[in-house]
Amino acid sequence: MPAKTDKPEDAPAETPHYHGHRQRLRERFHNAGPDALSDYELLEMALFASLPRRDTKPLAKSLLKKFGSFAEVMHAPEARLREIEGIGDASISQIKLIAAAATRIAKGELRQRTLLSSWNDVIGYCRTSMAFADKEQFRLLFLDKRNQLIADEVQQVGTVDHTPVYPREVIKRALELSATAIILVHNHPSGDPSPSQADIQMTKAIVDVAAPLGISVHDHIIVGKNGHASLKGMRLI
Repeated sequence: MPAKTDKPEDAPAETPHYHGHRQRLRERFHNAGPDALSDYELLEMALFASLPRRDTKPLAKSLLKKFGSFAEVMHAPEARLREIEGIGDASISQIKLIAAAATRIAKGELRQRTLLSSWNDVIGYCRTSMAFADKEQFRLLFLDKRNQLIADEVQQVGTVDHTPVYPREVIKRALELSATAIILVHNHPSGDPSPSQADIQMTKAIVDVAAPLGISVHDHIIVGKNGHASLKGMRLI
């Protein structure tokens, strides 16, 4: 079956009503700023380029109804986006471009800072890159002796509720990069970032392997769409 594509040339010509509505949104965006727009209005604007001859409001509202928020739309799996009537390749590409840009910006900000002095940036980056994924990911942030980011790597991708983690592989990679500290990060697709007993045990196992080699585990952060949890903040490590 051929891939579904947006075909704006087959859509009805944009009426003055749509044109006027788009212009008013653009003016509010430029004059009052993005905070003046609701999620569905911001999503409408994000879809303007991919659907130049269609009213994007119904599609924006359908996407938000299915996924819940602007962020969840941006990070929704492509297969689930295709379930929405009226969406095609061009719109999906536009959505994924915005998601990629947000992650790239957050990552760039991390590289310019000492991580332990910009903890909100660390949390923001972790949530942007992982909180809305539909499968568990185990990510490692490797730091140098100044606590600046050396590398950011996804070590494992698992299922909806489990990711296999091997402590010795984590430390082996830290040694390869000459990292003196690491931050562990993983997501809970359920949305609840509360650590499980397995999360706590795995973290302690990594700490036990890392300590004799002079590698610090600064924290294990768990992110979900409902927030985040810090094992260090909870005094679990």
